[in-house]
Amino acid sequence: MKALVKRSAGPGLVLDEVPVPEVGGGEVLVRVLRTGICGTDLHIRAWDAWAAATLEPPLIVGHEIVGEVAAVASGVDTVAVGDIVSIEGHVVCGRCRNCRAGRRQLCPNTVGLGVDRDGGFAEFVVVPATNVWHHRDGIDLDVAAIFDPFGNAVHSALSFPVLGEDVLVTGAGPIGLMAAAVVRHAGARHVVVTDVNDYRLGLAQQMGASLAVNSREKDLSTVMRELDMKEGFDVGLEMSGAAPALHAMLGSMANGGRVALLGLPGASGSQVSFDWVRVITAMLTIKGIYGREMFETWYAMSVLESTGLDISPVITHRFPASRWEEAFDVAAGGQCGKVVLDWTEI
Repeated sequence: MKALVKRSAGPGLVLDEVPVPEVGGGEVLVRVLRTGICGTDLHIRAWDAWAAATLEPPLIVGHEIVGEVAAVASGVDTVAVGDIVSIEGHVVCGRCRNCRAGRRQLCPNTVGLGVDRDGGFAEFVVVPATNVWHHRDGIDLDVAAIFDPFGNAVHSALSFPVLGEDVLVTGAGPIGLMAAAVVRHAGARHVVVTDVNDYRLGLAQQMGASLAVNSREKDLSTVMRELDMKEGFDVGLEMSGAAPALHAMLGSMANGGRVALLGLPGASGSQVSFDWVRVITAMLTIKGIYGREMFETWYAMSVLESTGLDISPVITHRFPASRWEEAFDVAAGGQCGKVVLDWTEI
């Protein structure tokens, strides 16, 4: 089969011929139909400091996947050949305290698809049967391919009640854009999205933002006056990992405001400081977000999708898998939303 492989330490990937993986106990073989390109994949191709410290080549990369079940191991009865499924990319141990308590997203022994084990930028991928999510008939395959990052958006956006609330989203990357759509669908009053990328701010308007604001051109105090907001934002979703965005958010929250942090600072900013006096005296709640709740978030995603939430505008580019280099270049350029590869065209 064809697969995108990180063959050795250093920049680049190779579209190579590799064996079809074998199905072991409790596993399923999925014929990949579409994949989304994630920022993680861009880090791996560039072979930055994070990738060099994390990966052990050779490795097939990719973790945003939709496909058709092609084979199941003996005893697997939760999915069947022919099912259309997305894949939860965190493979957990099932034995630790958190797994046994149903908090699998907190498993300290998590293995990441496309990072720690072979992933889904390939014609076939093998995963545990417990890691596949069955879709309704007729789901848009491009949308199903990005259920992994959609899950990050839903996990963040629904961490706190948003009905009737004023919500600030800092960072108009694909996950921030989808989070804005989720809180709008869930009944938020004002949804303000900030970024410095005008292309993505345009997408934010398509995704339901009340205002999409270039933070280099307008500050949040001006935005609040324009929206006749008296006390600040009720809920903040920090999706950028940028220190200035976090500082601006904390300074713009209403007393008692709640903040979900998903954006990861770069290596140089990993020790971003908070205004702790502001956090304490305003009684702000700050919650870290990682991945998706398994599998409550997946259930919420399917409900949102089936009841009319349309996240398809976030998908701006589609390529056959044979043109993966062009697709990666577009994704790295930033003038895009989600970029999807079609593995039926290889």
